[in-house]
Amino acid sequence: MNAYDALTAEHRLDYEGLIRNLLRKGTPARVHHMELFQDFEIRDAIAERFGLADGLDRDDPDFGDRRYIAVQRFCGFDYVRVGMDDLVMPLHKAAVADTAALARNGGRNYQDEHTGPIMSWDDFERYPWPDPARPEMTRRLEWFERNLPDDMCIIGSGGLGHFDEYLTWLMGYETLCYALFDQRDLVQAIADKLLEIYRVCTERMLQFDRVRIIWASDDMGFKTGLMISPDDTRRFVLRGHKELAAMAHAAGRPYLLHACGNLRDIIDDLIDDVKIDAKHSFEDTIEDVRQVKHTYGRRIALIGGIDVDFLCRSGEQAIRRRVRDTLDVCMDGGGYCLGTGNSVANYIPLDNYLAMVDEGWRYSQT
Repeated sequence: MNAYDALTAEHRLDYEGLIRNLLRKGTPARVHHMELFQDFEIRDAIAERFGLADGLDRDDPDFGDRRYIAVQRFCGFDYVRVGMDDLVMPLHKAAVADTAALARNGGRNYQDEHTGPIMSWDDFERYPWPDPARPEMTRRLEWFERNLPDDMCIIGSGGLGHFDEYLTWLMGYETLCYALFDQRDLVQAIADKLLEIYRVCTERMLQFDRVRIIWASDDMGFKTGLMISPDDTRRFVLRGHKELAAMAHAAGRPYLLHACGNLRDIIDDLIDDVKIDAKHSFEDTIEDVRQVKHTYGRRIALIGGIDVDFLCRSGEQAIRRRVRDTLDVCMDGGGYCLGTGNSVANYIPLDNYLAMVDEGWRYSQT
């Protein structure tokens, strides 16, 4: 086979098989690929290299979404990931130059850890909270509901469930730490407001028949622990996820969670109380997904796990060996989807990412 023969072959997509796999209903017939997202620069580079936009009308106002479908299908994803339009919450950020090979226009933004737009009750009252009930916020969901191929589904996501993250972003992490001691009522008010917004978002997403999965994203920790204490995480963060998961389950949809950081202190809460169906984000310095398959991977599905740092630094053959070994360990019985440990960042060498995807398809053919 040539370098990307398996990747460029025609793939049979099957979103129902993806859902059965996420619910651990037996070893799937093929490898299912999942990513939280590909940076736009990666997506554009794939489309350009393989001519995926050929034949599409670049003047079409929906050209970007049509090309998105084409890239998803090419990579073998059984879904598109779509959220609410214009769910914007202004934050304090700083921009620096992007040094990635596929550099981002406008640089890379970093969150201010010291201050945020809400540091007092006056700030809270003045903050321009988004209104998720506006009719136009579901425009893209409506478009994909009409135009998505029948063998794909919509994953409702994109800006959903960032309880821990927005607490640190809206207040600034330093301010949040102080507020957990002397302004807990303000922290609670922000958490309640976020839940109010996400509740409406989830309810509206679930009204679309082709939204078959809900995928929340909420980084909760760092290399050795949680951003805030386990008890405060349960009170201000997990309570919200539990309600959103219950809404998804009542509608017959799985609830997936992307969460970076060391979650050992709350993983049982996430599984037994929140009742997530799958966890995404694995970093080798915290836990290797191949080991997790034999611990809490017996209770929920696992997504990704091909470490981003490994993908950045390794050669093609090492990547292919790692993919094959991971699939050997994790495929049995279902409950595993191949993907990066976090997301397809624009600093991952494109050929390294493509080697990972291609090897997943080769595995499916053996």
